[in-house]
Amino acid sequence: MQAQLPLADSSLSGIRVLDLSRVLAGPWCTQVLGDLGADVVKIERPGSGDDTRAWGPPFLKDATGADSEESAYYLGANRNKRSITIDLAHAEGQTLVRELAQQADVLVENYKVGDMARYGLDQESLRALNPQLVYCSITGYGQTGPYRDRAGYDYAVQGIGGLMSVTGPSRLEIGDDEPGGGPQKVGVAVADLFTGLYATIGILAALRHRDAEGWRRGNGQYLDMALLDSQVAMLANLGANYLVSGEVPGRAGNAHQNIVPYQVFEAADGHVVLAVGNDGQFARFCEVAGRAELATDPRFARNADRVRHRAVLVPVLAALMRERSREDWLNALEAAKVPCGPINTLDQVFADPQVLARGMTEAVAHPLDAALRLVASPLKLSTTPARTRLPPPRLGEHTEAVLLDWLGWDAERTGHARSAGALGPHGH
Repeated sequence: MQAQLPLADSSLSGIRVLDLSRVLAGPWCTQVLGDLGADVVKIERPGSGDDTRAWGPPFLKDATGADSEESAYYLGANRNKRSITIDLAHAEGQTLVRELAQQADVLVENYKVGDMARYGLDQESLRALNPQLVYCSITGYGQTGPYRDRAGYDYAVQGIGGLMSVTGPSRLEIGDDEPGGGPQKVGVAVADLFTGLYATIGILAALRHRDAEGWRRGNGQYLDMALLDSQVAMLANLGANYLVSGEVPGRAGNAHQNIVPYQVFEAADGHVVLAVGNDGQFARFCEVAGRAELATDPRFARNADRVRHRAVLVPVLAALMRERSREDWLNALEAAKVPCGPINTLDQVFADPQVLARGMTEAVAHPLDAALRLVASPLKLSTTPARTRLPPPRLGEHTEAVLLDWLGWDAERTGHARSAGALGPHGH
């Protein structure tokens, strides 16, 4: 491992991450580590690489205007990494990964339970070679339990983990057998994303523990991360509601299970999100709506009362909201400091003045597009800000550079590994 202290302008400078993950949960985790300054080396399958490279369209266009091999999906989860191709099924490739792991601080993988052991790359084997290694395994259901051998997919986990049972229109809005009715998944792969973020937190905690006695003097540890665990944890208030009451929550559509009014309402010319979080805000809303007496009605005065009398109150509010335009409501409610907002499409999101002011998109210099526009990191640290140093890599783009930097290999040694099949027939 490198014997250097972190640079002042980057939280994780000097930290080396070996990334054997693909698709979303693992790459999301390692992208965050890369944003914070870690040197992330993405090990990919020769020839095809990360599965998401093919998950399009859309694809980034090449100089002729044709689709390249870089999908937008892949580009969105793999900045600040260097790509190297290694054939894990080849003995020489496995040996190479072991050598790289001895130089790493962190290893992230999301292979099925037992796969890494078949290659001799499991946490026990690699941590025996490098006791300081923080080894993070990400699977659908974890290393233990009756589901441990199942393949894990976000969609299935949203279902098994209960999220879909509370997502979608209520049966009063749309029947389960009608178009648009029934349980629904979230629009992005949140079980993957939750797990990626929890894995990042766990890795940072393990690094802190390792280094507590001085710069890299302690031991690493093993993280067993599961999509289902993360999904269940993120049931949050609904999980707590069930455990406390024993009552199974149903779908509430765009309404909130514990707060009223906290949902989408139809205005005269569009929809508005009304997010009244306390009794004072409800009183101010009633004043804006011209119905101040609702705030003193004993059925509605407190949030608990409003939740219990939701079926009476919401139709009254819905009728009021339809009387005025969306812009009228938004302007009046914002002036009264009542939380509200429009429902933006993505073109509106990325043109929103607040999103622009916060720098949530950035131009990244990519070999196929000198000003590739991507979503930026939301991490805004005052001294060590997250930053984009590298565009999402092309397959195998950094093979020679990584082997030189991490292992000191020259062109002859790299050529031998390629000839031996460790880097695969299509490595760059």
